[in-house]
Amino acid sequence: MQRDIYDEDHEAFRDVVKEFIKRYATAEARERWDAAGEIDRETMLAAGESGLIGLSVPEEFGGAGMLQDYRFRTIVNEEVIGAGAGSLAGAFGIQDDLAVPYIVHMGTQEQKEKWLPRMATGEVLGALAMTEPGAGSDLRGIKTTAKKVDGGYIVNGAKTFISSGNTADIVVTFVKTGEGNRPDAFSLLILENGMEGFDHGKKLKKMGSHGHDTAELSFSDVFVPEENLISGKEGQGFIQLMMNLPLERLSIGIAGAAAAQAAMNWTIAYTKDREAFGERIIDFQNTRFKLADVVTTVDVMWAYLDRALLAYKDGKLTAEEAAKVKFWCTDREWEVLDTCVQLHGGYGYITEYPVAQAFLDARVHRIYGGTNEIMREIVGRQIAGKR
Repeated sequence: MQRDIYDEDHEAFRDVVKEFIKRYATAEARERWDAAGEIDRETMLAAGESGLIGLSVPEEFGGAGMLQDYRFRTIVNEEVIGAGAGSLAGAFGIQDDLAVPYIVHMGTQEQKEKWLPRMATGEVLGALAMTEPGAGSDLRGIKTTAKKVDGGYIVNGAKTFISSGNTADIVVTFVKTGEGNRPDAFSLLILENGMEGFDHGKKLKKMGSHGHDTAELSFSDVFVPEENLISGKEGQGFIQLMMNLPLERLSIGIAGAAAAQAAMNWTIAYTKDREAFGERIIDFQNTRFKLADVVTTVDVMWAYLDRALLAYKDGKLTAEEAAKVKFWCTDREWEVLDTCVQLHGGYGYITEYPVAQAFLDARVHRIYGGTNEIMREIVGRQIAGKR
C-alpha cells in the first residue's frame, strides 16, 4: 500500500541516510560493532556531521529543529534497520528519542547551551537511566536517592539495563529527592561521565543488539551540582518522564514496523531465489499464503503508525494511544519475524543472515519502554475509566 505522509524534503533526507549507510554501516562495520559491543564514536560523529542525529535539537543550538516532525526520525529507522544495522538504529534512538528530548523540552537555558550543540554533533552522547535491579516498569519503586546538600545533590544507588550506558557522556537519571512514592518525590538529574563515585560498570551480554552497549550503572556518594537538575525544579521527574513516554513508545513501534518490513523484503527475495524439490520456495502455496499475511500485516502497521506520526506532529498523541502503538506493533513485529525466519529454513537460524539477527534484536521491543503487559494495563484502565 502506498504511503503518503512524506514530502520532497523527507525523501531528499532519505537519500542522505542511504548515502551514510553505504559509507558507515557496511557489513565490516557491523561486525566491528558486534565484536566491540558498542558503536564507535567516529560513527556517531559522522552521523552528527551528516545530520542523522540531533534532529529535534533547535537550530539555534546547531540541530535540525524538527521538534515535532518525527517523520525524519522514522526515515532514519526505516533505512538503517532495513540495512540490517539494528544496533546503530538503537544508538541513534537513545540519543534522539530518550536523552535529547529531556533537555530540549524541559532543560534550563544553561543546560541547553551546555549540552545540545555537542549532542547534535555526536561529541556528547546521552542515555536515560530509569530501570533498577528491583524496579522496572514500576518506576515509583526505585531506590536511587539524591540528597540535597549545599550546591547540589549526593546521589547513591544503581541502575541496570541502561542502553548506551557505557558509552554515554551524560545520563539523565531518575532519582528520589523526596519521601514516599508520590509523583513529587522524584526528580531528573544529569550525571556526567567522570564524576567521582559514578561507575559505568560492565557491559551486559544480551540476546540481541550486540553492537549497542547496555550497562549497569552505580552511584556512590556522587556529587551532582544543582545546575544539573532538569528544568531546575525538584519534584518534577515523574511528570517529566510521563511527558516523554509517548515519544519513546512511538519510536519503539516504528522500529518494530521497520524491522518487520525489512524482514519481509529479505524473505520475499530469499523465497524467490531458493529452490526445493525443483521449485522456488515462493511457488509453494503455503509460502505465498504466509507472505500474503506478512505483507498485509506490514501495510496495516504503517497505516496505523502514519496516523500516529501525524497525531504526534500535531501534539495530539496521548499516552494511551502511544501505548496501543507500542504493544500492537511490537506484537505484530514478532509474528512477522517468526514467520520470516521459518520461511528461511535453516538459514533463518544463522546470524550471518540479517533475518536471524533482526529476530534476536526484536525480542526486547516487547519489554523495554514499558512491557506490553503494562501497555495493555494503561489502555485497559482508560477503557474502565480509571486513572
